Amino acid sequence: MYNLSIMLIEYIQAALNKAKYEILENNEGFYGEIPGFQGVWANAETLEECRKELAEVLEEWIFFQISDNTPLPKLNGINLKIKKSPQPALA
Repeated sequence: MYNLSIMLIEYIQAALNKAKYEILENNEGFYGEIPGFQGVWANAETLEECRKELAEVLEEWIFFQISDNTPLPKLNGINLKIKKSPQPALA
């Protein structure tokens, strides 16, 4: 079985490779977003800070989607699905 940690890292990297960045007007920093990932965006003073913040937002978004049992977009052949274990019945 493929290691889930490796798959998650590859998924995050594939998503970040799709990121689009732009320079904000009046030298107010940078804005970045990942198309197809609603609500995943960041802005920061430098491009590197924007990339770092975007990666953090993406990670939080992925964990929220998983906890909410919402499907994640398929990227580069990576279909990240987490199967929930059934909850044990209370005795």
